[in-house]
Amino acid sequence: MILKLQNSCPLLVLITVALFLAACTTTIPDKNSKHIPQQSDRNLLSQLGKSDIDRLADVEMRENTQILSMLMTKLYKRNPRELRKNTTATAEDAVKSIFENQHGWRFKEIGEVQGSYAIQQAFRPDYEGDRVMSLIVGLQTMLIKAHGGKTEFYFTDTIEPQNIFNAARNVEIVVWQLSNARDDKGQLKLLTNELNDHERNLSFEREFGKIIGSLDLFAITLSEKLQRGITRVVQTLSTALFLPF
Repeated sequence: MILKLQNSCPLLVLITVALFLAACTTTIPDKNSKHIPQQSDRNLLSQLGKSDIDRLADVEMRENTQILSMLMTKLYKRNPRELRKNTTATAEDAVKSIFENQHGWRFKEIGEVQGSYAIQQAFRPDYEGDRVMSLIVGLQTMLIKAHGGKTEFYFTDTIEPQNIFNAARNVEIVVWQLSNARDDKGQLKLLTNELNDHERNLSFEREFGKIIGSLDLFAITLSEKLQRGITRVVQTLSTALFLPF
């Protein structure tokens, strides 16, 4: 037994050196690579209270929140008149204030509405408030509600896969409305993708697609884990109603 250990020493040394070099190597990220949102509280005690599905929920919620924050900035830049309805701040500062301050997602600027009510308000013909804020706050609070009213998850939390699935379908309705909802002059209520003879920019559609995809994947994963079926509702987008949770 001692002989075997002695003969294996060179191999052990090589493995140790390789691991040391790997630990000391710094990889420079591609400037075009996507930033993965990090969990703010990664201490051991916090992580001990989480299952794999809880960690997956954490990542999915953080990722979608980050996408909505980015989409809000882009929407303000495409629709500067909406930003000017409530503030003189830059789009970046306005979005940071909304996503980082402690406000319970209640904003007097949009009548303190949340969820599907705020989303529908953003497309109402007679609405004179900030359509961008109403839309994004509506989407974010809808996602929070679909996740049981939380943004971080532990063993004691329960998330219904049907609610996550319904949220994905609601985002699909929003994408359709952004491309089709027009005012009495035939103008889109909110400008998103750029489609003309000179430019084809579908960045909004791609980002919303990421949200839909991650919600669907999480819903399916939850369904398998909890052994709960998902009722699939087929609607025509032009007449579809927001699905409840």
